[in-house]
Amino acid sequence: MDHSSLLTRAVEEVVPKALAEEKLKSGKKLRLYLGIDPTGSKLHLGHSVPLRKLQAFADAGHEVIFLVGSFTAMIGDPSGRDALREPLTKEQVIKNFETYKEQASKVLDFSKVTIRYNHEWLEKLSFSDILKLGSHFTVQQMIKRDMFQKRIKDEADVAIAEFLYPIMVGYDSVILDVDCELGGSDQLFNMLAGRTLQQKLGKRDKFVLTTKLIEGTDGRKMSKTYDNCIWLEDSAKDMYGKTLRIEDRLITTYMECCTDIPMEEIITIEKAMNKEENPMTFKKELAHEIVRTYHGEEAAKIAAAEFTKVFTDKEMPSDIPEVKAKKGELLLDLLLREKLITSKSDGRRLLDQKGIHLNDKVVTDVNAEVVEGTYKIGKRKFVRFFL
Repeated sequence: MDHSSLLTRAVEEVVPKALAEEKLKSGKKLRLYLGIDPTGSKLHLGHSVPLRKLQAFADAGHEVIFLVGSFTAMIGDPSGRDALREPLTKEQVIKNFETYKEQASKVLDFSKVTIRYNHEWLEKLSFSDILKLGSHFTVQQMIKRDMFQKRIKDEADVAIAEFLYPIMVGYDSVILDVDCELGGSDQLFNMLAGRTLQQKLGKRDKFVLTTKLIEGTDGRKMSKTYDNCIWLEDSAKDMYGKTLRIEDRLITTYMECCTDIPMEEIITIEKAMNKEENPMTFKKELAHEIVRTYHGEEAAKIAAAEFTKVFTDKEMPSDIPEVKAKKGELLLDLLLREKLITSKSDGRRLLDQKGIHLNDKVVTDVNAEVVEGTYKIGKRKFVRFFL
């Protein structure tokens, strides 16, 4: 990979750009890291973007570090949060990371990556040490953060620990003494705090690289909260189907951030769509590439064929799940239990829109009891209930 793509592909911002270009042009091996707080246990495509960038630097021969926020995850990053996080125990953090690493291995070759844990140094800081680190920042600097401004305006709590969070992750940079830190664009404030501390404490000058945040299947930020994620552990079928649900405007962004499709080809696709060529053609290419990346070429071909069979040829899928139902159980209760609808109101909405079918007949009764047969819920979900 050439230097220019390291600083441009799937990249939102490089600060300062001149320093980054200078360091890369020097030909020296750079030391850089990506820090993650394993506050959850599932990874989605949005998480893969900085992981892919870290791997790109590793493939280019640089020294890369994967930093686990084993201490900071117990407090929680305030970035993008409009309320306090629930604190985690170290045991929860470690358990989350085991699952995280297994999924991250789908993107990262850990044989090329050094893993570090920030509890190794943050636990050892004395109160005097923390005060010294804090002396390099002002309250005004911290309070400028947009999420703090929003909370203050809404009269919501801002914890002192959250104020200290950028200082803690900034100290990670000091200990690791890196040329670059990379992360999502929502991490810019935290990463620049690290740059400040490296400069103040006489370490090397680092640049910060932020990767693009990709939106979910409903056009909002990809998040478990919105139930709009394409998970790295999704089946090939689900991954393919979910990718086809993204908005047309996101096709080339996904291609740039989540695949290895050459940028020249992506630019050509962008031009073709601007000339009103059918976006679905390119969306299917994107879905195939994403499934191929995580499940292999054969699985991608099968997922594509299955989609065509069900949604183009209007046939039933070949792998409809079968579920034992209780006699007299309400249909909506069972659909909710099987996670085929997100809520009772979601189920009622589908009924109103004639979106639930039993053996090709529309179901409209909100109090309908489940009967044996094949149900189609919405456009893509099928289930066969038996009593």
